[in-house]
Amino acid sequence: MPRFAANLSMMYTEHDFLDRFAAASADGFEAVEYLFPYPYDATELRRRLDDHGLRQVLFNAPPGAWESGERGLAALPGREAELRSGIDRALEYAAELGCPRVHVMAGLVGPAGATPAEPAEPVEAAEHRDTYLANLGWAAERAAAAGVDILIEPINRRDMPGYFLNRQSEAHTVVREVAAPNLKVQLDLYHCQIVEGDLTTTLRRDLPTGRVGHLQIAGVPDRHEPDRGELNIRHLFGVIDDLGFDGWIGCEYIPRAGTSEGLGWRHDYQGDNA
Repeated sequence: MPRFAANLSMMYTEHDFLDRFAAASADGFEAVEYLFPYPYDATELRRRLDDHGLRQVLFNAPPGAWESGERGLAALPGREAELRSGIDRALEYAAELGCPRVHVMAGLVGPAGATPAEPAEPVEAAEHRDTYLANLGWAAERAAAAGVDILIEPINRRDMPGYFLNRQSEAHTVVREVAAPNLKVQLDLYHCQIVEGDLTTTLRRDLPTGRVGHLQIAGVPDRHEPDRGELNIRHLFGVIDDLGFDGWIGCEYIPRAGTSEGLGWRHDYQGDNA
């Protein structure tokens, strides 16, 4: 049965961040993920995990100047030194937190409002892609020595205009080309539905490859609870279960009201499959 991790960047925001660990544990979560651990001391985060019986399953590498709008560095020529320093910092946190996965964001390379059908000028696109492959190869090699997987995630350009990586096929091609066993795809069903849809076929095609290291869910189109909107989430959970996926599913959604009050979808599903 699918295993769910609470995303503490989006869930339990009615609590201060360090208090969200206790709230997630009280609601029965056994694992957490979030965007960035870096504002907090790693030993304090580890204490929160241990005190509440939680596992840290994912966080992001430093993305550049997030507050100024940057969304990753891996595909940005000229930022290699900053990217590598960020990977080393992420791996230090991963070691302290016992976290086996780090998401490395690609960055913004296109104009605001660009769509996947509007590629960058060819020379520029090639330069970004070459930088991306080289940086991911370096990061994967560095992370392998620490027993950590590096993840890449296609993100829709409605929410993040200009983001470099948008489609599942692109991500899997990158993983095959880099050919590092610890480089994997982070498949967010919310982003995938917005960009290309056909989620059942995507899951059946990609999960058996072993290249998908983590799943995430949210309702479409408003990114609320996964049972709100156009997705048949119970069907998708069944497909994931049938395929034997043994990783984690991150609940990366924005609760419509209180987080705990919106967990009926999880209680219903797990109750039916107990």
